[in-house]
Amino acid sequence: MLAASYAKINLFLEVLDRLPENYHKVNTVLCSIDLFDEIKYVLTKRESIIVWSSVAELSGENNLIYKIAKYLQDTYKVCAGVEIYLKKRIPIAAGLGGGSSNAASAIEVLNKLWQLQLSQMEKEHIAASFGSDINFFLHGGTANGENRGERITEMSDIIIDNIVLVNPGILISAGAAYGAVEVPLPSEVKLFDPNHPISTMFNRLEPAVRKLYPVVDRLLDQISLHGAVKSMLSGSGSSCFGIFKDAKKAKLCADYFAKLGYFTHHTKTISQREYKGCFPN
Repeated sequence: MLAASYAKINLFLEVLDRLPENYHKVNTVLCSIDLFDEIKYVLTKRESIIVWSSVAELSGENNLIYKIAKYLQDTYKVCAGVEIYLKKRIPIAAGLGGGSSNAASAIEVLNKLWQLQLSQMEKEHIAASFGSDINFFLHGGTANGENRGERITEMSDIIIDNIVLVNPGILISAGAAYGAVEVPLPSEVKLFDPNHPISTMFNRLEPAVRKLYPVVDRLLDQISLHGAVKSMLSGSGSSCFGIFKDAKKAKLCADYFAKLGYFTHHTKTISQREYKGCFPN
């Protein structure tokens, strides 16, 4: 089976409180975008699990794909094995959910290949045990994430064209971003309005990340100078994105950053229906 593993951006991310074990309580709105990794799954009679990747450090047993496959195999006494080939396009540790998306793909596809017949609730329980963002990728489209981000409520699709992603090539751990954030007072908490998405887009992590990483600060300023109606950090970063009124301005912005050697992608949000098409029936 060949599956597309789509990235996401956060249109909104508010931090509400601190939770045990260094987690934070959040309110976030996530959208799938048309940037994706390709993952090929080959069922084998041998019980071994092998993960290869176009990015060398993602091959082997440290990959979240491997850990989920091994968990499913051990928990449900699967006699077959699998070889998994990951062609990476989504930047790593970039606030785009690439690893979480890959993990959700593994849950969905191995459920089919190994005929596990997992319910949606079982898949979500497994996903939440491996990471906060993975549950979103079992839904896709546009959704609200609460608590650690693992409590997902589907929303009507928010379709936005002419988004330019720019990644400066630095790694920002979620721990570093959340560790530096200031939890707002109740009177300071921001809210998202799905009827006016662009004017209510917000990321509570952004000020701290801009202060810690000057390259992100400059990048967001430059995106705005290129005519973006909104520029913002995605998740904990380091990817930034700008929303443009027309494709011409978006292309000029993407070309500018590409010439500087940054990863760029002219993208758009995708509907849940488009997203669900990436999983086998």
